This record gives sequence, C-alpha cells and structure tokens, in this order.
Amino acid sequence: MNLERPDLSQVDSQVRAYIEALEAELERLHGEETASERAVATAPLEPSEPPTTLNLITISAGGLAKRTPRHLYFRQRRGGMGIFDLETPENDPPAFLTIADESQSLLLITTHARAFRVPVNNLPESPVRSRGQLLTERLPFRPDERLAIVLPGQASGYVALVTERGHVRRLRHHYLGDNLRPGTLLFEVQELGAPAAACWTPGEADLFIATAQGKAIRFAEQRVPHSGCLGIRLDRDDTVVAVAPVQEDSSVFLLGDDGKGALRLLTGFAANKAPGAGGKVALKTDKLVGAVTAAANDDLFIISRLGKMIRFQAGEVPAKEGVVQGVNCMALRADETVALTVGQMPVPS
Repeated sequence: MNLERPDLSQVDSQVRAYIEALEAELERLHGEETASERAVATAPLEPSEPPTTLNLITISAGGLAKRTPRHLYFRQRRGGMGIFDLETPENDPPAFLTIADESQSLLLITTHARAFRVPVNNLPESPVRSRGQLLTERLPFRPDERLAIVLPGQASGYVALVTERGHVRRLRHHYLGDNLRPGTLLFEVQELGAPAAACWTPGEADLFIATAQGKAIRFAEQRVPHSGCLGIRLDRDDTVVAVAPVQEDSSVFLLGDDGKGALRLLTGFAANKAPGAGGKVALKTDKLVGAVTAAANDDLFIISRLGKMIRFQAGEVPAKEGVVQGVNCMALRADETVALTVGQMPVPS
C-alpha cells in the first residue's frame, strides 16, 4: 500500500510530536532489520575452497536427494539470505544435510531402525539449484517407513545413535560397513523409540546430546554399555534432535529454527559423570534444529524449509561459555531453518 504523509501542520503539537517519534522509531527498527542484509549485498563473495571431490548432499523428508560439489557453494556472511538449493514440492521440504566424498557411501537409518548403504556416486552430480532424484525408490522401504538419519560412511570409529526418547547406543564401524546387509535391524523401535540423531565418534570422546527445547547433556561415550542405555532424561513434550562428539576444548554450534545460532564453548558446559540425567539449557530457543561440533575455521551449511542454503564460517559466530539466545545466522522471510552440517576446512600446508 502506497500512502503519502498528510499535512500535519494543523494537528495539535503534542499529537504531531508523538507521530514524529513513532516515525523515527519505525525508521530505526527498519534500519536494524536490514543492516545485515545490506552488508551481505555489498560484500563480495569469495571462492570458499578449490575444486574438491567432496559433495554437499541435500535430502528432503520424503527422500528426494541430490549431490553437488562443495566448492560450488560460495561462502557468504553470517546473516545473509542464502541461495536456492534443492527444489522440492511444498509438502516435502528439505530435511537432511551431509558432506561426503564421491568415493564414499551414505549410511541411511530409517524410522524403523533399519540400516542401508548407498554409494554417493549413485546420485548424479547436480548444479546448486536443481531437482533431486528419489533416493529411496531402489531400497526396500516399508509403506510407513521413512528416512530418519543420514551419515557419510566411515572405516573407523563408532556410530553413536540416539532415539527420540533419549536412549543411546554405540555401534562399531565394521557393523555398518561395506558388508552391511540392506535393511539390517539395529534395535527394536517399540522398546527404545525411533532413531532421532547419530554421529561418528573416535571412541574416546564425550557425547553432547541436544533436544528440541534447547537442553543438552554431556558425558563420556565409554560410559555407554554395549547394550545401550538412557542417555538423557526428557520432559514429556521434548525430543532429541542432535548428538555430537566433543572434547574439553571443543565448541558446538547450536541452531534454532528462527535462524539464530550460538557457538558454545565446552569449557562452559560441564560433563556429567554418567548418562541418563536431565539436560540443562544450552541455547535459549523455542525450537532447536540441530547441533554440530565446529571450530572457528570450519564452514557451516544451513538450509531452510523453502530450500535456501547459506554457507559461512563458524568463526563469524561469537564463541560463548554461557547460555545465550544466539545471533542471526540466516535471514528468513516466512521461513524457518530445518537442517545443518559442518565442513571441516583443510589446513593450508
């Protein structure tokens, strides 16, 4: 609506002063809202890395997937609006992000706790903005079975797997290796709940488990028995959304669905002596999307429900030891963030 400012010369002086004060405040708020966008628009984009065989893999909730060489995503400034990535139907938004080399396989775990492996190069290489192909059409999924977890395959370490109810299990890498029988059942969902999050661990790290309410717990992964155990005690209306391997000197990037994130230093988040306790607040947010271990020189990749992707360095997020609300990491318009991943940048030789 295009309105012209009326003549206020005949209006009472107090009313006119009040209107002018409101106009000034609106102008100030508008300036704050658009400052980061103007900075992004004027800052030149830089190539983030030389050509690489690493791929950023984007997958929708329904299994529509594509892979794109990671170096084709240019680094932006924190708080930008990003670029369009995976094109999906409105009722099938993006849900998973991961980075894997074209020589690796993807480890897929379903809502029924069944595991599959798919070679990365089975997905055709695609431009940044493009449609994917249905990743699950070649897999014997059951009618009510959907993707729950996507990880790159790995030839060492353990997979720490956490269910929506907070139960945690550790599986050695060879159990999920090249000889994995498609559809192998990892545990009984009726007993422990559906898979919610997973990560690779070296075997001697701490596990950082985070929930949708922004709460988290940290404990030594070696405290988890072979048969698994309760990792975090949840409130009735809460659920697990992420797990990450951490050390005492690590930092964890936490992202809310409103595009705000924080880099929490683990020196300010004490470890529990054992798993199974209630979580403590890690980020003040209405809904936590995820959490990943990230160093200052690593790149963060975030995707929104509308398929917009942003890449920026974790070092642009102020590192904090205490609980914070986070800073703007992605500008959103009638949108929300849905997934993230981290790319560890090579150390220059």
